[in-house]
Amino acid sequence: MLEMLRDSAFTSAWFGLMAMVWFGWAQEAPPPRTKPLLIAGSVLGVLLAAGFGVYTGLHWGDPTALNETGRMRFGIVVGIEVAAAGIGCLVFARLGARRWMAWWVAVVVALHFLSLAWIFGGWGLVLLGLVQVAGLAWLAYRIKGQEHPTSRWVGPLMGVTILLFGLVNGVVTLARG
Repeated sequence: MLEMLRDSAFTSAWFGLMAMVWFGWAQEAPPPRTKPLLIAGSVLGVLLAAGFGVYTGLHWGDPTALNETGRMRFGIVVGIEVAAAGIGCLVFARLGARRWMAWWVAVVVALHFLSLAWIFGGWGLVLLGLVQVAGLAWLAYRIKGQEHPTSRWVGPLMGVTILLFGLVNGVVTLARG
C-alpha cells in the first residue's frame, strides 16, 4: 500500500511490533476475559514483525522514500510527535489524569499516520489514521466517567487496527514483490 516495496515491507514489520506493544499496554488493566485475546494479538504481532522483518532485509537495497529529503522530513515529524506525546502526558500527569495518557499517545500516533502518508505516499495510512481518530473520539466520550486506565480500551483499538493494516499491507506487498 506504500509506493516502494522496501517501505511497504518495513511498515508491515513495524506494525507487527507496534500491534504487540498496544496489545501489551492493554494488559495494564484488562477485563479478565479479554486477556487471552490480547495475548493472541501480541503473538500475531510478533509473527508479523518477524516475517516481514526478514522480508525487509531481503529488500534492503531496494529504493525507499527515505532519501535525504524524506529522512529529514521523517525525523522532523517524528521529533514533533514524540514531543507532543511527552508534553501531553506531562500535562495529564500534572492534572492528576494519568489514566488518559494512553489515549493521548494513541491520538498522537493516529495523527502520525496522516503525516506518514505524506512522506511515504501510502494513502491507506490516511484511512487508518482517520479510523483511529474516530474510534478514539468515540472512546473518549464512552469512557469519560470511568476510573480504569484508558489503555484498557485504547490498546485493543490501536492493536487491532494496526495489526489489520499490517496484515493487509503485507498481503499487498507480497503480491507486488
